Amino acid sequence: MANVPSITLRSGRCIGLGHPCFIVAEVGNNHQGDMELARQMVREAAKAGVDAVKFQKRHLESLLTRAGREAPYTGPNSFGPTYGAHRLALELSAAQMAELKALSESLGLVFFASAWDEVSLDEMLELDVELMKVCSADLVNLPLLRKVVATKLPVIISTGMSSLDEIDAAVALVRDTHDELVILHCNSSYPCAVEQIGLPVMETLRERYGVPIGYSGHERGLAPSVAAVALGACVVERHFTLDKTQVGTDHKASLEPVELAELVAMIREVEATLIVKGKIVFPEEQAAAKKLRKGLVFSRDLPAGHVLTSADITTRSPLDGISPVHWDEVLIQLVTVEGGVITKIVDGPRG
Repeated sequence: MANVPSITLRSGRCIGLGHPCFIVAEVGNNHQGDMELARQMVREAAKAGVDAVKFQKRHLESLLTRAGREAPYTGPNSFGPTYGAHRLALELSAAQMAELKALSESLGLVFFASAWDEVSLDEMLELDVELMKVCSADLVNLPLLRKVVATKLPVIISTGMSSLDEIDAAVALVRDTHDELVILHCNSSYPCAVEQIGLPVMETLRERYGVPIGYSGHERGLAPSVAAVALGACVVERHFTLDKTQVGTDHKASLEPVELAELVAMIREVEATLIVKGKIVFPEEQAAAKKLRKGLVFSRDLPAGHVLTSADITTRSPLDGISPVHWDEVLIQLVTVEGGVITKIVDGPRG
């Protein structure tokens, strides 16, 4: 793990082991196509303390076949009578994305987006983003991936729905051009059952590819995302919403502002627990030891010059003298005593 390289973004943020976890609020399309709602989500994400906000961008004619656009879509999460109308209702324009990028950066956030097609990718590049994201659905889309890699920008790839062979191919394609790659372990179920999350897969990916590894979570709660950081996740990405009861498939697997803030706080707390690498007895522990640990004392009054046996000594709190770890030494060496407490071992055996 120590040999895994880090990535430095243009804004100065570093992604990798030894750096704070890069926490991403995935707005996706949870803005419902409403620009004011999108602005509010960026502001709430910043308040929660995340490092970045991520959106999604689609150009429907480039993304969907005519049959796909015209397919009926009338379920409870629909925003239009056809799937094309539904998706169009959730889209923001390139100009609106530019405004959100400016807002995000004014609040100290990194702004980026998943571009689901080449037209959308070109639009994101025109915004001068500092980071590219390849969604799980497009990990196998080699033509789009080649165009992403050609930008020579750092790339984050999610691995939901993907086999190791498919990930191998994507990683090899990126490395033909550069090594600024982050891989996110992911299960693309919305929401994902905790039994299917498989956090140990992160270590498999780290060992296999030697790049920073993160976690894109779709579970309902917080614990798996926090645990991922303890297991070395350099990035945690979670879907974000202002209200889980809104219409849309992603909201149920998303975090509301209070939950997002709680997740950020928990991740930072976990990171603090990982600072100390070696076993240290801190001063606070030393004070506790003096109060709670026991010292060696006489079990009864003894005359001067008495030769000690194990029946003559015992242990009592507080630790004012010799630790019981020296029990055997005390029985064979000279000692000094104050008030029945054995305070010192004198060099040399008893004669």
